[in-house]
Amino acid sequence: MRARMALLSSSVVCELREVALRSKPAELLAISPKGTVPVLQLHDGQVLEQSLDIMLWALQRHDPEHWLAANHAICAEELAMIAECDGEFKTHLDRYKYPNRYDLPDGLAHRAQGSVFLAELNGKLARTAYLAGSTWGLSDAAIAPFARQWAHTDPTWFAAQPWPALQAWLNAWENSPRFVLLMRKYALWQLGDAPIWWDQSQTDALSI
Repeated sequence: MRARMALLSSSVVCELREVALRSKPAELLAISPKGTVPVLQLHDGQVLEQSLDIMLWALQRHDPEHWLAANHAICAEELAMIAECDGEFKTHLDRYKYPNRYDLPDGLAHRAQGSVFLAELNGKLARTAYLAGSTWGLSDAAIAPFARQWAHTDPTWFAAQPWPALQAWLNAWENSPRFVLLMRKYALWQLGDAPIWWDQSQTDALSI
């Protein structure tokens, strides 16, 4: 989701191939044996296998919405926040959402630990409109999909938390035209299918 957001923002056009991980196409495994998504193959054959790498590649090519902070200190702060999200917070998210996968009776301990990060996000959003500052940026796009997963694991519990700024930020994103486009369903790709192009021409309203 976050890789697709960055590709849209950067106006980079790519061919979209929707796959089911339970039945991975041989073409996917040929370029990325790890067999997870997203994967982006460039024209020169280089393969990007991590969503953040795809985001940075796209935005460094073209960043019309200024998602990348020009100030190096602010950029470093955002990357550190994303690293915390992708590391410790994602660990707690997986175990909160899928405790049975980790032989846990429930995910409550991990919910409590992961909530520390969410409380920090709420505090930041109480001071600025977005995690990136006054406008939507890299850290917002990188963190929002994981925050959404957390919120939807137990919506009643999440709504009851004292995080009004975080809840409003997430709600605004989920009700944006760009989110609607991100949630659009596509048929699974098969060899020989006509290309589906992932670019801004799919919608006339992409503002967050």
